[in-house]
Amino acid sequence: MGHEVIERALGFRLWAFGPDRLSRTHPRPSRAKGPRPARPRAQSPKPRAYGRPVLCAVAALVLGVGLSARQQPDAHNLALVGYNDLQARSAYQPLVHQQGNRWIAYIGHHGGNKPNAITGKAENNGTSIVDVTDPRHPQYLAHIPGEEGEAEAGGAQMVRVCDGSTLPRADKGKVYLLRTFGNAAHEIWDVTDPAKPSRVTVVVSGLRNTHKNWWECDTGIAYLISGDPAWRTRRMTKIYDLSDPLKPVFIRDFGLPGQQPGATGPVPTELHGPISLGPKANRVYFGYGTSRAGVVQIVDREKLLRGPKEPTDANLLYPQIARIDLPPDAGAHTVFPLLGMQLGEFAKQTLPADAPSAAGHEHSSEVTLPAPQAHRDFIAVVSESLANECQEPRQLVRMIDVTFETAPLGAATWTVPEASGNFCGRGGRFGSHSSNENFTPIYYGRILFVAFFNAGLRALDVRDPFNPKEVGYFIPATTDKTEKRCVAQAVSTGTPSRRSSDERCKVAIQTNNVDVDDRGYIYIVDRANTGMHILEPTGEARKIANFK
Repeated sequence: MGHEVIERALGFRLWAFGPDRLSRTHPRPSRAKGPRPARPRAQSPKPRAYGRPVLCAVAALVLGVGLSARQQPDAHNLALVGYNDLQARSAYQPLVHQQGNRWIAYIGHHGGNKPNAITGKAENNGTSIVDVTDPRHPQYLAHIPGEEGEAEAGGAQMVRVCDGSTLPRADKGKVYLLRTFGNAAHEIWDVTDPAKPSRVTVVVSGLRNTHKNWWECDTGIAYLISGDPAWRTRRMTKIYDLSDPLKPVFIRDFGLPGQQPGATGPVPTELHGPISLGPKANRVYFGYGTSRAGVVQIVDREKLLRGPKEPTDANLLYPQIARIDLPPDAGAHTVFPLLGMQLGEFAKQTLPADAPSAAGHEHSSEVTLPAPQAHRDFIAVVSESLANECQEPRQLVRMIDVTFETAPLGAATWTVPEASGNFCGRGGRFGSHSSNENFTPIYYGRILFVAFFNAGLRALDVRDPFNPKEVGYFIPATTDKTEKRCVAQAVSTGTPSRRSSDERCKVAIQTNNVDVDDRGYIYIVDRANTGMHILEPTGEARKIANFK
């Protein structure tokens, strides 16, 4: 993610800033360019078909599978444009990248094994490459196999893409894919011809876990979420200079104090992923934990990269600006900064005159206020739900006010009302998982898209982060490829003191992750093998977006 993209999204130029960073000015947001997305013409994928009700009921009793009525699509202010089944592979991270006149979607997958119709062979789930230049008719181009294993134990979940023309020391005619290889390694592939990917190098291997990476295309700095066997935690950060993808250069390891080799005491919760704003904004936001004991960390990027590298407690704390410890029942899957927000509610508030305190009283007039109240900075923190059918605390969207970075303050929480769709009874996970991470000015500071598992995709109006409001949603239909989700249930054996364990299973949508492109199209992928849906905003959601 280059700083130029972030500057366009924020509507002002960024520079390295210190404690007085709030004194910067904020001109009118930039306008997004490019063609207006076409109105939807695609049909929803064929709903899941069931046999005769009596036969289904009998099968359910015999197999222990609770087959509910098939799930039809449900939408408000978000319309289906196109669809691809992704070869029925469980999907994690989509990323859509413009390559010349083409738009290519790269999708990372959880572990599993499915037939590849292109090669005619069964392949371990890895990376799907889909041409979405015409979003109404996406074309599956290639599949790069991943690590052997099921679910979190295999596949190639994470993808990031950079052009060689943007990377400082790369071949200017190439396009590069950074991906995980299961839990074992991080790799770089040449995807200049997306139908014929070829591996360039293995950045690091011998790991015990990987996850949600970040790659700065304008500098080449990559934050690789890794399970270093020498560290005490399952996931930490290995930072590399990948400005020349053929010659990776290791910079340092990073994590929370207590996670490093040789430390003692309790081990802080593991890292989930970072978002960097690059050298001009000089900030990296780290999210630790998924659904428990989450931590949000705001880090000075320059100090992180240039500071002392030995992973002692003092050196790990050196670049930290703030640490926000979330409640025990909350995690931090995605930490998305919403900076330079201008809140209309406070537009009439002015800075107080600089006057001394009145005799005999203590007033706040001596406290420096570097910016009007209407200007605020926030972080949208999205936690991940893990258990099926609400057998855990529900995970939410949380807005944290970080206008004064060393004094962060909770501003709001948001969730889908369970009763609006009987989501605890639908099967699968219900709760938040992740948000979009693209800074396109079409949506930045206006609409945040959040994947909510069986509640599909939710579109939030975040123009006032103190009061986020839903303005649209899309819940896909299940198909014949949608995989069931099960929970254990106790079954009576007829003996009061003895009960056996059985499973209750339901077929349910599991919208896992979301991306948006610079044309304004929205891409959601499904954890339960349903595929990828391409959407566009309509109605009120489209009016809030910046398509001008």
